[in-house]
Amino acid sequence: MKRTWPIALALACCLNACTGLGLLALNTVSTFQSYSRQSNIAYGPAAANRLDVYLPAHGAPSALVVFFYGGGWNSGDKANYRFVGAALAAAGIATVIPNYALYPKARFPQFMRDAAAAVAFARAHAHEWGADPARLFLMGHSAGAHIAVLLALDQEYLHQVGGDARWLRGVVGLSGPYDFLPFTDAYLNDVFAPSSEFYRSQPINYVHANAPPMLLMHGLGDKRVSPNNTRSLAARLEAAGDDVSTRYFPGASHGDLAAAFSPLRKQPPVLPLVLEFVAAKSALPRGD
Repeated sequence: MKRTWPIALALACCLNACTGLGLLALNTVSTFQSYSRQSNIAYGPAAANRLDVYLPAHGAPSALVVFFYGGGWNSGDKANYRFVGAALAAAGIATVIPNYALYPKARFPQFMRDAAAAVAFARAHAHEWGADPARLFLMGHSAGAHIAVLLALDQEYLHQVGGDARWLRGVVGLSGPYDFLPFTDAYLNDVFAPSSEFYRSQPINYVHANAPPMLLMHGLGDKRVSPNNTRSLAARLEAAGDDVSTRYFPGASHGDLAAAFSPLRKQPPVLPLVLEFVAAKSALPRGD
């Protein structure tokens, strides 16, 4: 064990993006944390409609989080983010990590529909996991932050599964793209086609009063998704009178905010800030 620890630490420390090698190192350590996992639960009929559930080893969960991973809407897998589910479950939070349809097999808004279905499934089955469906949060990193925030702001998708934003106690966005037109990657023109519908991909276009509380975090060293995405969305939410908090981390890269959930990477302090946000919003009376 003492020999493998420095290797894993070195891999994690050089994680500047969510690479497969870096995620493998982070997940190796997550296996030693205190939680249980139920894997590959079907939440819909498609092959991509599978999710993993992470539960505290002892006691009832204090809240329920649905976490959406990033990967540019064209890559990623729930198994790569075991370290996120493990960290949250070890802290007492039931955590659901779903797969969703990816480009090029699917285009927008199919992955939004999958995400909404996963949220509805998690809420419907919360009691089976010992969780309170009234303490439901969304969280995501990168493209997953986009999905989480757009679900909360454009209620079309939750309406399609019989819900709305009143289901949500709060949303956490990590390194997310929320105001990213014009697209800088050519393939995104196809992901979000046709061009006449590009506006629908932008969470900032759906800001409204009484949106769920949001905690938005971004690394100022992020070269993949500009921190201006978080700045502009936060400003729009504040102008609408919504409850929004922001944290910016000097020097932190795009992948650092996800890697911070691993016990190998405790900086930036993403996990304690998430736990503080979830605890505070869980304690408030329901808005509906």
